[in-house]
Amino acid sequence: MQTTSLIQQAAVIKLLILDVDGVMTDGAIIFQNGQEQIKAFHVQDGLGIQLLQKAGITVAIITGKSSEMLMARAQALGIQHVYQKQTDKSNAYQTLLKTLNLAPTSVCYIGDDLPDLYGIKRSGLGIAVNNAQQIVKKHADWVTNQDGGYGAVREVCNLLLQAHNKLEQIETAYLTNGRW
Repeated sequence: MQTTSLIQQAAVIKLLILDVDGVMTDGAIIFQNGQEQIKAFHVQDGLGIQLLQKAGITVAIITGKSSEMLMARAQALGIQHVYQKQTDKSNAYQTLLKTLNLAPTSVCYIGDDLPDLYGIKRSGLGIAVNNAQQIVKKHADWVTNQDGGYGAVREVCNLLLQAHNKLEQIETAYLTNGRW
């Protein structure tokens, strides 16, 4: 059960910004043959992202690394705003808000480590995944029950959908029609 103030914060969100390593993935970076990165994404997070977008909430990614696998995943999920190689995430954050003409109060930012503090502190709803660094949890408005890469993003998507009065409608549609 979510608190009333958390639901109120979530109700005005128009943009969800995601970090990747440690949020969309479990944070492990695997190199195969010394070159190619392998990343694992949680399928339930993916459906949550698609449902959010269908409900009218934009999803964006800001990450410090660069990965072809991430671009493939973002494309598969329909995420149009992807900022890679952002060691200083503040520039991408500001550019994204300006591009979408949004105030920070209408942004939800999910992170797990120090580079995410800028977005977490400035957004209307700053969220840390359960396995985030303690300082990130300390400055977040909310900490997920799930770890990054293991359903934390879906947990946030469900919170936003609930706050926008869409979650029950979506669940009912899947129960009756098998889709929304």
